[in-house]
Amino acid sequence: MAENEMNVHGDQMKSLFRHSEFILAAGVLVILVVLVVPLPTFLIDVFITVNISLSLLVLLVTLHVKRALEISAYPSLLLFLTLFRLALNVASTRLILMHADAGQVIETFGNFVVGGNVVIGLVIFIILTVIQFIVITKGATRVSEVAARFTLDAMPGKQMSIDADLNSGAITEAEARRRRTEIAQEAEFYGSMDGASKFVSGDAIAGIVITLINIAGGIVIGGMMQGMNITDALSTYTILTVGDGLVTQIPSLINATSAALLITKASSKNSLAQDLSSQLFTAPKALGFAAGILLVFGLIPGLPKIPFFLMSAFFTIIFLMTRKSLTRVDSVEKTEEIAEKTKQLSEPEDEYESLLQVDRMGIEVGYKLVPMVDPKKVGGVLSRINSLRKQLARDIGIIIPPIRLRDNLQLTPNGYSIKIKGQTVDKGELMPDSYLALGEEGVKPIEGIATTDPAYGLPGKWVTEAKKEAAEAAGYTVIDPTSVLVTHLTETIKTYAHEIITREDIQKLVDTTKKDSPTLVNEFTPNVLTLGVVQEVVRNLLRERISVKDFVTILETLIDYAPVTKDPEALTEYVRQRLCRTLCGQYQSESNKISTISFEPELEQEIMRSIHEMGNKSVLALEPNYAQKIVEAVTETIRKVYASSNSTVLLTSSVLRNHIRKLTETALPYLPVLSYKEIAPGVQIESLGIVSLTNEN
Repeated sequence: MAENEMNVHGDQMKSLFRHSEFILAAGVLVILVVLVVPLPTFLIDVFITVNISLSLLVLLVTLHVKRALEISAYPSLLLFLTLFRLALNVASTRLILMHADAGQVIETFGNFVVGGNVVIGLVIFIILTVIQFIVITKGATRVSEVAARFTLDAMPGKQMSIDADLNSGAITEAEARRRRTEIAQEAEFYGSMDGASKFVSGDAIAGIVITLINIAGGIVIGGMMQGMNITDALSTYTILTVGDGLVTQIPSLINATSAALLITKASSKNSLAQDLSSQLFTAPKALGFAAGILLVFGLIPGLPKIPFFLMSAFFTIIFLMTRKSLTRVDSVEKTEEIAEKTKQLSEPEDEYESLLQVDRMGIEVGYKLVPMVDPKKVGGVLSRINSLRKQLARDIGIIIPPIRLRDNLQLTPNGYSIKIKGQTVDKGELMPDSYLALGEEGVKPIEGIATTDPAYGLPGKWVTEAKKEAAEAAGYTVIDPTSVLVTHLTETIKTYAHEIITREDIQKLVDTTKKDSPTLVNEFTPNVLTLGVVQEVVRNLLRERISVKDFVTILETLIDYAPVTKDPEALTEYVRQRLCRTLCGQYQSESNKISTISFEPELEQEIMRSIHEMGNKSVLALEPNYAQKIVEAVTETIRKVYASSNSTVLLTSSVLRNHIRKLTETALPYLPVLSYKEIAPGVQIESLGIVSLTNEN
């Protein structure tokens, strides 16, 4: 029942807010009308009441909001309230000078609030203006300026912190977007408040000027135009003017107070009243001392006793209540602490659950490399990793899991290790204050610390920043240490991508494909192929650095050939043939040629005769020494043709391709092996050598 009432109330509020644009436009139109068109005193009274009511409403809303951004439209609202107040000033001035009458509200303020005394009214008006202009407005303006500057200065650090949390997996992409939007809104809000605070200060100055003009104009009009003596004119017009000033200055003071409260409000889970009460009365000793001091003041002869005794009694009551409450809280906390310790003793296995989790990918660094992985460092490792994950998603077609960064004192100071599923797969060393210079053969030698590029194993030297330009001029490629680490990480991921991908990743690929190809995914069911088989096919492709970005073609091929075989290796060969353009695109030159080597026909036939069928799988059964000779012959052929092309492909029949790949992957891990069926139409083959076991290669 209550839920239905809430829904009805929500619908009513939505129907009201649906016309808010028209209400706002009407409000602006009313302000313009008040500025230009003479109004009767009745409407002036209504508008003054509306002005005071809106100012009080804004003040109460400001007191209750928990964060300044909850009322992010406040700068524009303050502008409208200020314009409305000034418009009422103009309208009331017109009535005062024309008819010596500005309505019942202004007259009441002039007679009742200041007792009909012109001097008292002027003094109160000046005091209110001074309080607003010098104390509240000036302080709020300064706070808004500092808040705007600090917010803008802190934006890059906050953005880097969000990127760090996103890369480490602490937050999701949606949460990161929400926090970035919040930071932008915060910067815009404080920037707007910096300008809006000038409205309030200008409003105070305008109030003083308008009041002085009203008094002078009233004396002139009353004495010269209406035949009043100077005393009557001064009394009549000054009381009305002071009443008008107070009527409009009080809402202006309320607006200035609400602006100051909003600007000085810190983000909190509670309202300002809850924060003040919880923070002001959390020190019982301070309350006790205050009660004692007030009691002593009440005993001093000449001072009024009742006010001091009442305040002393009030602080004493608060002191006793606060001390009792804190004692109860301490008791509850101790009880919870004992219960927690008992729970830990009785159920220790919960404490170790986090230790069973293994990070899929991680980097550990020595203590000298810790500044490189600092989340606050602009252009550091964390920001580069985020870009790397996007690039790899485009290149190889899978989303790399978050990469954890940790320091490890057991490593050498300049060392780092790359881990997959908790195990180290590669290591390297960096000089954080130097640059890695890589040069081809024949370049001029330079001074530096000799090293090896961890990604490609090329010889190089670490040079200082002072020698960086000289190294570049000598023909060296100079790389900063962060790029060295990221490049090494990239190659490591490409090499071990088949170990990283899981069934969850395959399911995400299937779900993503379903958005654009629902019919295909609906046809792919567990009855056709399991996720495990698809995972093995994808792993086989990634093992040979083949992109799986065209997942639609992969699924189509698997569905087509699933009735023929469920063997992942056989299915992989079918998928490779369908991805022939992708495969050839990796190795063909700009002239649409692929440089190849191949086996001599007799040797290829000999290897083919060594294939034996064992159940559903075929096995290459070669005598070990003979197999080693084949690998050496392939290596020698590659060495001879390397000068002509450094991207040579070993071309063989489709029956042998997978077996030859397994035979050569240990000695030649980066040698691509393609079958004739994997050559796309239109691609030309350029034969650079023939693999033979004779001396004539």
